Amino acid sequence: MSLVSDLKYKYKIAPIHEKFIFVNIGIFAIIAIINAVFFLGTKQHLTFFAEYLALPESLSKILYRFWTIITYNFLHFGLRHLLGNMIALYYFGRIFLTFFSVKQFINYYFLGGIFAGLIFIASYNVFPALINENAILYGASASVFAILLGATTRSPNYELNLFGVFRLKLWVIATLYVISFIALIPLANTGGELAHLGGALLGYIYTKQLDKGHDIGKGFESIIARIMPLFERSTSKNLKTVYKDKSKVGGYTKGEFNEFNNQKKIDIILDKISKSGYESLSAEEKEFLFKAGK
Repeated sequence: MSLVSDLKYKYKIAPIHEKFIFVNIGIFAIIAIINAVFFLGTKQHLTFFAEYLALPESLSKILYRFWTIITYNFLHFGLRHLLGNMIALYYFGRIFLTFFSVKQFINYYFLGGIFAGLIFIASYNVFPALINENAILYGASASVFAILLGATTRSPNYELNLFGVFRLKLWVIATLYVISFIALIPLANTGGELAHLGGALLGYIYTKQLDKGHDIGKGFESIIARIMPLFERSTSKNLKTVYKDKSKVGGYTKGEFNEFNNQKKIDIILDKISKSGYESLSAEEKEFLFKAGK
């Protein structure tokens, strides 16, 4: 099997958070190669990607670079920046998918990035310290923190075993991140830290609304299905209607009964996690929750 075929196969079978990692790394590699070739041929640095894919702070620029509210989420220029975001996306993504569906992962990622981008733009047009400053926003950080806060809000007492030595609850990790964002605002990357807080806030609000029975990303799913065919293979099972049994009992189909029963079981397991922690689950409960997340 060739390297390209092997990568295609691994991408095909990868869970959704790993697919996003593949895409981010692929975009980074393509941009790095183009930048290197351009520099070798001209002895100049190519600014096209920063100008047309990163999110600008200017309202006037946004009008004719509106796509950047999406593209900046997949843009990285430094290896350290990329690796930090992708490692976080891998671990937090796995935890997120324990409690949420694939389509909700996509919603959190994109809506977290969009909301963070709006916070970034507003900050440079409202706060005196940032007005008349030039800046661009890029990287998946805000989307990653939307996913982290989404999972934390659903199960704050979920425990991570770090390196087999440290055991930290999810709420502790999320709190440390949020405090660090606030502490860094006066020091460096002010707009970026505010965007991180925006992504985290979206994750918190989204989960709180879900707990009330309101999915604020519901209308976003149809848009994603049209403009992101790259991820349709992963989301098709979740986005299609599966009620094939047309016979009804008491006004409900068999599929609707099954979905209701599964959701009740998930709610009971999540309640157990919030009270006693993830480790209190039986092997059967963990397996059920993992499959439900997929």
